[in-house]
Formats: sequence, structure tokens, C-alpha cells
Amino acid sequence: MDLPRALAQIGEIHALLGRSAVYRGYRSVPVAASGIVGFAAAALQPASSRSTDQAGFVAYWTAVAAIAAAIGSSEIFYNYFARDDRAERRKTREAVGQFLPGVIAGTLLTIAFAALDAGPIRLLPALWAFCFALGTFASVPYVPRAGLWVGWYYLAAAAALLWIAAEPSDLTGWHVGCVFGTGQVLAALVLYLKIERRFEP
Repeated sequence: MDLPRALAQIGEIHALLGRSAVYRGYRSVPVAASGIVGFAAAALQPASSRSTDQAGFVAYWTAVAAIAAAIGSSEIFYNYFARDDRAERRKTREAVGQFLPGVIAGTLLTIAFAALDAGPIRLLPALWAFCFALGTFASVPYVPRAGLWVGWYYLAAAAALLWIAAEPSDLTGWHVGCVFGTGQVLAALVLYLKIERRFEP
């Protein structure tokens, strides 16, 4: 028995299994575009929807999040309904299902905080970033390991936003838009470098 050859073949099999475990439905361009939406929203945020205005702040950033999510996931939905076979659809459900609890938690927190006084609204950007961090960490089995750095970025940003929320100064759109815009651009960079460029034909 040729032991070195058998070990080499086992290594090749492991490499192939590792590549197949990575979900390739997330694409860098839509994800980066969703980040640009965050930057644009921060620049365009009207003064009436600052964090001192509970209803305006929540409504504005909820609308921005919906637009960014639609753009960021557009290719996933297109492929799911128009191109993927049954196996790929199952993998899409598994990968998106890992991130979805964080999105649901952020949504429920937003609904709960919107029903309270305006004070706790200042905590929402930090909690949104925490939810994104948890969703990113949960997605690591389906994305390149470099995605861990994106999760750590969101966790650090959440801590910074909590610190800012404790100060008497007003939160601005840049505190929200820059955090999520930067995070999405970082995620897009990971997707491009570790999946798209690596597996280009």
C-alpha cells in the first residue's frame, strides 16, 4: 500500500470538501452595494430623523435596512428561484438560515424599543451591530474563515456605539451608516478575495 499517496488523496478530498462547504451564493458586488447604501443614507439623513426623534430615527433606518437587504440579497434570490438546482437551494436555505436569527433579533429589538420612550432608541445602533456580529459568526461554516474578522469588526463597532450612546451628544447618521457601510464593504472584500477570485475559471 502506498501510504504517502493515500494520505495525499485524503488531503485532496478534504480540500474538495472544504471548498464545497463554502456557500458561494453571497456575491461581493451586491454586498458592497448594500454598504454604499449605508454611506449614502448617512449623508442624506434628514435632521428630523436623528436619534432624538424616536419615530423618525427608527422609520428612516428601518427603510434603509430594507433597501440595503434587498440589494445585498438580490442575486441570492435570483439564483434561488431562476438558476439553482435542488441541492443548491438547500445550501442557500442552510446558509441564510444561519444568519436569519440575528436579523429577526434585530427586528424584534427595533419593534420593542420603538414602543418605549425615546431614550433607549440611542442603544439600537449598537444592538443592531451586535445582531449583525452574531449573524456573521453563525455564518462562518458557510463563508470563508476570514469572515470571522467581519464578525469581530461588528462586535467592536457595537461596543463603540454603546460607548457613544452613553454620552450626552446626539447620535448621527454617520454612526449608523459608516458602521454598516464599512462592515458590508469588508464582507464584500472577503467574498471577492476568498471565493470569487480564488475560484475564477
